[in-house]
Amino acid sequence: MPKARKTKAKKPKMPPRTWCIYVMRCADDTLYCGITNDLERRLKQHNAGTGARYTRVRLPVILEGSWGVKNRSEALKGEFAFKKLNRMRKEQFLAEL
Repeated sequence: MPKARKTKAKKPKMPPRTWCIYVMRCADDTLYCGITNDLERRLKQHNAGTGARYTRVRLPVILEGSWGVKNRSEALKGEFAFKKLNRMRKEQFLAEL
């Protein structure tokens, strides 16, 4: 009698997570920009004081805007480009979202 082969259970394919760039306004009216693939979780982390060191002492934070990008690389490039803008241009960009 032939031995039965063990087959590995196939893992269900998870849909790819979309990355986004987000901007928050801190309690001292400064802007914080970051990237994530789970925006809701990340915002909770920031407001709980477990997010970035910058926002921990500037609570509460409010989401000003976010936009999706196709992958992490694009998110990092977009975050870097946003951070290079001066305050006036950042505010203009957020007003257009």
